[in-house]
Amino acid sequence: MQYGLIGETLGHSYSKQIHAQLADYVYELHPLSREEFPHFMEARDFTAINVTIPYKQAVIPYLDSIDPLAERIGAVNTIVNRLGKLTGYNTDYFGFLGLLRQYHIDVRSKKILVLGNGGAAQPVFTALSELGAGEVITVKYKEEPGVITYKTAAMLHSNADIIINTSPVGMYPNTDATPIDLSLYHNLSAAVDIIANPLETRFLREAANLGARTAGGLYMLVAQAKYAVEYFLDQKISDEKILPISEQIAALMEQ
Repeated sequence: MQYGLIGETLGHSYSKQIHAQLADYVYELHPLSREEFPHFMEARDFTAINVTIPYKQAVIPYLDSIDPLAERIGAVNTIVNRLGKLTGYNTDYFGFLGLLRQYHIDVRSKKILVLGNGGAAQPVFTALSELGAGEVITVKYKEEPGVITYKTAAMLHSNADIIINTSPVGMYPNTDATPIDLSLYHNLSAAVDIIANPLETRFLREAANLGARTAGGLYMLVAQAKYAVEYFLDQKISDEKILPISEQIAALMEQ
């Protein structure tokens, strides 16, 4: 494989179609079981890849070098093989920044709940910190150091301004699922879901019904792909391509 995407379950992915609009190469979807993953990484038989759930942190030990931003984030979603040496990057960070700009969501000084703390959440935490977010609370189904449960969040933080879902809950095909009961949150001004498929998750529908501004993950997916291609090919691509490709993929998904 030259270029492609690795992850555990990729049947829902539109990355192949996105990359076809960004570059002139064959981009493959390469699902890997947890048993297959180490062998794939040790073989290094690729030119450049993207990485998705659940391997964004698991790939790090296989790298020869890591970009300072990705190291600070603690997660990698883009790997380039240069003469057998693997370098890791994180373009989800830039994609998330682009998503907030596109949907005019201002996180400065806001109280924010982040749902999930896996590899997909790490660039979100970094971006929120650098954008001057106020209190950022990590929420998960089980309590861990620095993480509270959904029950505790509803009891202590029902006045949250923004809720961001970085968990896979609500992703295709489990589109009837939602990670949180939004009726308990009376101060919600915005909801962000980094899930790209479906276009509007149940979480976002319920947030919109409460009058909150909402942002789905498709724009972020296309934006991070654009930045990944720049690393893949070592060339700049205009940001102006992001929105038209997002609209094209959205139309394809709605067919």
